[in-house]
Amino acid sequence: MKGLDILKNGYLEKVNNESTFISLLGRGDGLEIIKQTVMKDKLIILFPGKDALVQEFFYILNGVLEVEIDGRKIQIKENDFISAKNLEETVHFTALTEVSFLSVSTAPVFYYLSEVINELKKIGETVEQKDRYTFNHSSRVANYAVKTASEMKLRREHMEKLFLASILHDIGKINIPEEVLKKPSKLTNEEFELVKKHPGDGTAMIRDTPYADIADIVEQHHERVNGRGYPHGLKGNEILIEAKIIGVCDTFDAMTEDRAYRSAFSAEYAMIEINSLIGIQYDEEVVRAFEQVLKEEGKLSE
Repeated sequence: MKGLDILKNGYLEKVNNESTFISLLGRGDGLEIIKQTVMKDKLIILFPGKDALVQEFFYILNGVLEVEIDGRKIQIKENDFISAKNLEETVHFTALTEVSFLSVSTAPVFYYLSEVINELKKIGETVEQKDRYTFNHSSRVANYAVKTASEMKLRREHMEKLFLASILHDIGKINIPEEVLKKPSKLTNEEFELVKKHPGDGTAMIRDTPYADIADIVEQHHERVNGRGYPHGLKGNEILIEAKIIGVCDTFDAMTEDRAYRSAFSAEYAMIEINSLIGIQYDEEVVRAFEQVLKEEGKLSE
């Protein structure tokens, strides 16, 4: 019938990866209708928008989300509804279970999501073939980094770049031999020189993709504020704030997870070490914000 479309068990476009499934159900007249399923323990992030006219609606079909607002945790369940317009700061929801929802946006977002997720999936799968720790590590770093940036009240453009750079920060390790990545003893000088190439190698992989604007962040995530990092020995304000955040979150996660060469340290021990290196390796504002995130998550005592 003219003017009527029926889409039975269908979609216009679909994107899947390990953490989310997104289906574009319809578009037109400035609207997009999307069905999305997010896996348990993953984040859903709403960023402050530059366009005051943009509005987003989310209708929960099943599952449970949790968000903390003004110190109070709120659970959002089946048939609950979220509306976002003129957000003043970033909001991150955690999926306590697998969650499915319908979203309607007055601005096109699916094309952006589709390109991002497809590219992340390709790169992530490639990296996983070399190092089974990398994907989970990068996901945890991204989680910490976004929450730290939110605590610091960074602007939306910083948050978006930070999230993608966190996910991709270790892709250059694809060029490191597996026996070096998994070596259970101290690396030789030659082996460490190979490891030190991974920020530059990752950057080279990103420069020719749609994510070229995050390449410098990836390249700088092992730079340190005293100039003793790598690959370029940048210091202080020469290092992008996003790279400083990843540097702290990356170190913490590496210390608190098992590795081939040692067992995990406690969160308390890791933060004592990181705090002792404020002004030497790490930016004080970043460390303080990250520490607050860990306290809010119950990983550190107040």
